[in-house]
Amino acid sequence: MAVYTEVNETELAAFLADYDLGHVLALKGIAEGVENSNFLLHVEAGYFILTLYEKRVDEKDLPFFLGLMEHLAGHGLNCPQPVHNRHGTALGRIAGRPAAIVTFLEGMWHPRPSVRRCAAVGEALGKLHRSGADFAGCRSNALGIEAWPALFEEARARVGEVRPSLGEEIEKELAFLKGNWPRHLPRGVIHADLFPDNVLFVGDELSGLIDFYFACVDALAYDVAICVNAWCFEPDGSFNISKGLAFFSAYEGVRKLNGSEIEALPVLLRGAALRFTLTRLVDWLNVPADALVHPKDPLEYFRKLCFHQKIASTRELGLLR
Repeated sequence: MAVYTEVNETELAAFLADYDLGHVLALKGIAEGVENSNFLLHVEAGYFILTLYEKRVDEKDLPFFLGLMEHLAGHGLNCPQPVHNRHGTALGRIAGRPAAIVTFLEGMWHPRPSVRRCAAVGEALGKLHRSGADFAGCRSNALGIEAWPALFEEARARVGEVRPSLGEEIEKELAFLKGNWPRHLPRGVIHADLFPDNVLFVGDELSGLIDFYFACVDALAYDVAICVNAWCFEPDGSFNISKGLAFFSAYEGVRKLNGSEIEALPVLLRGAALRFTLTRLVDWLNVPADALVHPKDPLEYFRKLCFHQKIASTRELGLLR
């Protein structure tokens, strides 16, 4: 979440005129994240999130995202629900951007998740993958492996500003992944961005999953790899095998990984690390100077990539079969 596009009082009033939410009491920008403009909206009906969809979100994909959240909620997952206006639609426009209002979920995210919380997110991811199996919508992964070379080209001219040798190291990894990427794994709906700041807790109890705007159809094990990278490393870059054990055990308590998925995980983990290295790199070099946003360090994920390059077996990550 972030704020790239500001909303003035007149624009907000015109947008909300189509909703039965009452008068606006407050609107506050949310600084976390890097993709869309997000605001905490307080109206007479309560608290909601107002999202303006920015650069990486294609407007034609929005019905998929919003429909998926409604589908998952119908299967018992707690995630934001789109608020429909008087015309029965959940999408509108404000400040020149497509926009939607979704329900507000109670809870807090934790930048240093505990082992117990890693287990909770593993279970939730397994439920998401199972619940999404009968979702009728389809969206390809716009930031899958085919997109990574173009992302690198966006940053190539200035990549040395981040790390002198980074460009050559990324080129080498892109070539490796192109030649070794697994193509025939079980597929389904994935979240594709289930970082700690997209998972809410009340105490140690998971209270909701948010930010589905990268969701797509891809290899389910790739989503597992994204989560392992996001949840099981410590701030100093070390891998916490206790968190890995907890995550994998809880995920497989809901959905078992098959042999092909387990065999592919080391490559998927490298790919997931490179994907976020690249998108963070582009954002780090190109975030607008006046944007209310905190770009994230691309080298955090490059270090995770280097770690996975040395891993010989998933047993080293806590997957003990």
